[in-house]
Amino acid sequence: MLKTANIDELENKKISKLLWQYALPAIIGTMVNALYNIIDRIYIGHGPNLGDHAIGGLGIVLPIMNLTAAVGMLVGAGSASRISIYLGKGDKETAEKIIGNSFLLTLFFTGTLVTLLFIFLDPILMQVGATEETFPYAKEFLLYYLPGNIFLTMCFNFNSMMRASGYPTKAMYTMLIGVVANIIIAPIFIFVLEWGIKGAAIATIISMFIGLCFVMYHFMNPNSMLRLRKKNIRIDPKIVWAIISIGLSPFFIQVASSIIVFFINNKLKIYGGNIAIEAYAIANTLVMIIIMIMVGLTQGMQPIVGYNYGAKRINRVKETLNYTIKVGIVVGVVGLIIGMLLPDLIVKPFNPSPPLAAESAKALRIVTIMLPLVGYQIVVTNFFQCIGMAAKSIFLSLTRQFLLLLPALFILPQFFGIDGVWYSLPVADFLATLLTAVMFIWQIKQFRKMETTDARLA
Repeated sequence: MLKTANIDELENKKISKLLWQYALPAIIGTMVNALYNIIDRIYIGHGPNLGDHAIGGLGIVLPIMNLTAAVGMLVGAGSASRISIYLGKGDKETAEKIIGNSFLLTLFFTGTLVTLLFIFLDPILMQVGATEETFPYAKEFLLYYLPGNIFLTMCFNFNSMMRASGYPTKAMYTMLIGVVANIIIAPIFIFVLEWGIKGAAIATIISMFIGLCFVMYHFMNPNSMLRLRKKNIRIDPKIVWAIISIGLSPFFIQVASSIIVFFINNKLKIYGGNIAIEAYAIANTLVMIIIMIMVGLTQGMQPIVGYNYGAKRINRVKETLNYTIKVGIVVGVVGLIIGMLLPDLIVKPFNPSPPLAAESAKALRIVTIMLPLVGYQIVVTNFFQCIGMAAKSIFLSLTRQFLLLLPALFILPQFFGIDGVWYSLPVADFLATLLTAVMFIWQIKQFRKMETTDARLA
């Protein structure tokens, strides 16, 4: 069995301390893509000759940014999960092969997606919900952002693998470096050079590249436990399938979220116009932050659960899952309190006009209602991914997005107008949580059978 200090912690350290050790860096990692967009929106809200429509334009591009991030999750999350499982089995050689394959897969998938987005950019933006006023801002941002997206995707993937191989704190710092760089560079390009939306995009690309340099240095360092070796930079079909079969779950989750935003924006355009789309761009900021924290928790849970599941330590798997569920619910409660009682805390930094501020605050109070249940739902859904049951994770994710939320978006607005669009989100979350709970209870019963079998064999 492969043994290092990091592996010993996965086996023996107190679960609550171990989860936060891994989750805090993971939260930073998952929030990076969202933070880039949020930082840019805040600066743009105060930028010269910009305003509500510019904020709306950046809100429009978010689902496209999330779509590119989905490629990162397809490869990065799948690679990280497999690395944890193979380290649990003591197989370092296969873990390093995963790193080499991940590098090539990232280049291929990101390059393909970015090329397609460039070819069909105008019709895609209109389908996402761009209006005559927001379209120019959205397009200008993406024309500069998309070419540099490979930096973010590669950084995200290798950061996930760094975390899974036992370097959670280092992973956090490498991602924070890029965010801090963006906070510093963006106002220079937006305010000093007066480049507007173009400046926000260029600053984001430069910041992504800085973060990538630091994370790649780790995997080139001879002192790192796992390294990117030249001999492993080749496609191995078995390794590729091992990565993708697990990564499909977060990939579909992210793609489904992006597609659903297309429908949300279009319904908002029909029932509320520009102000509703711009309000969603602001209100979704809090929801996005809370969701990213929850996803970060599950990614912090992933190496602990993956390693101990591979090592057949079922009690430790259950303890990790139960603690993460409690934390996820608490995070959701915090989001609910902020959305209900302190909406101005989220709205004011974007410097919106009074009508936009009012609509944003109303939206916040509605879309945050079910956040505590969302915490439970996200943890359990991603737990299935952690233990290699990608099909269950995918099923739960797609059910929430397409079988529950999509019909609600078409039905409720017919009776409640713009409020129906807002209410469709918590309604879908409530129903999805009920389904998740049923599958979770069934899985716990399976664990009990495994524990009984292991006890007999012992």
